[in-house]
Amino acid sequence: MRHLLAVAVLCLTLLVFGVPSGLAQQADSSDSSRKVVLRVTPVYPALARTMSLKGNVRVDAVVSPGGSVRTVYLKGGHPVLAQAAQNAIMKWRWEPASHETREPIEVKFDPQ
Repeated sequence: MRHLLAVAVLCLTLLVFGVPSGLAQQADSSDSSRKVVLRVTPVYPALARTMSLKGNVRVDAVVSPGGSVRTVYLKGGHPVLAQAAQNAIMKWRWEPASHETREPIEVKFDPQ
């Protein structure tokens, strides 16, 4: 019964949000001059692999002056892929800066 409910929720999510066109690749689309010094590649979720899901996840990362990620705000993307992207980005590191910055990031997932 749980499996059926999970599949129904995923199908409904796909119908509502669609699967954006797009193993995970990051595209640093930061508008600031702050550079990423450590990128962690997201783990492609097993459920996404069985569903052959691909798509993009867009987030904003709030980065502390020391370069560590304080918070990741989801801006868009498939919920099955979003958590994997957020978990990986929390481990990213940026070069130090004099103040906190907000960094836009897009993570691309493709099972091939």
